[in-house]
Amino acid sequence: MAQGRPTDYKPEYDELAYNYCLLGAIDDELASFFGVSKQTINTWKKKYPSFLDSLKKGKAQADAKVARSLFERACGYSHPADKIFNDNGEPLIVPTIKHYPPDTAAGFIWLKNRQPEKWRDKQEEQGTVDDLSSAISKLIDRLPN
Repeated sequence: MAQGRPTDYKPEYDELAYNYCLLGAIDDELASFFGVSKQTINTWKKKYPSFLDSLKKGKAQADAKVARSLFERACGYSHPADKIFNDNGEPLIVPTIKHYPPDTAAGFIWLKNRQPEKWRDKQEEQGTVDDLSSAISKLIDRLPN
């Protein structure tokens, strides 16, 4: 029986792929990183379940972090911060809370993706709810960032 070329895959690629996906890597970038083709990445996904699992977990975790950040940006958020002052030549560190107001553009992105039938760019004339959504979308588009 003829056999193909041996694989370049190594078990330690699972962790490398997971970490690279945490940074937002897509399959094309993974292929470049490992010095293989995108087809090889797809072959590894099929042949090595642990590799596929690493990709899924890394990408899901990265997506969740971005979604959480978008949500916080859309709703507004606060976080602890330090202000540093010069007190007669000595640093004076004052703990504070930094506040960020809600961001309408981030809110619109969130709603557009979570409820596309209500928040898509192009509204179809279907009734009062769609008319209201369309009017709100137009108002949001006019707000300064």
